[in-house]
Amino acid sequence: MSGTVIQPYLFFGGNCEEAIAFYRKALGAEVEMMMRFSESPDPVPPDKLKPGFENKIMHASLRIGGATVMASDGCDEDSTFAGFSLSISVPKVEQAKLAFDALAEGGQVTMPLDKTFWSPCFGMLTDRFGVAWMVSVPGERPK
Repeated sequence: MSGTVIQPYLFFGGNCEEAIAFYRKALGAEVEMMMRFSESPDPVPPDKLKPGFENKIMHASLRIGGATVMASDGCDEDSTFAGFSLSISVPKVEQAKLAFDALAEGGQVTMPLDKTFWSPCFGMLTDRFGVAWMVSVPGERPK
């Protein structure tokens, strides 16, 4: 499976554009590509897209640090983020605090930032869009 890449693809059920703006501000995400359903070279079959979603995001690609996160509104208002977390690792405690506080704005902290046996700074939260995040600073490797 050489060359295989796994990337998260998030469906925001109508809030994708708002989420992109939030991640740009909170994490410095860069929009690499964004296309609305109305811009698709192949029209979406009318029975597949909820009325009013024509100008919603069909596909977006964001660069956050060295990672690519893809996003969409999907075809309706259904968006449930369960069973996973996005993990963001930064080199310094100060960066972890900035990212954590920015992502927590309007969200819910599930584990405040603190020192753990594996990290000098680790915390968990769910952002305002329901996406779970783990924020950490790498610890020293055991000898």
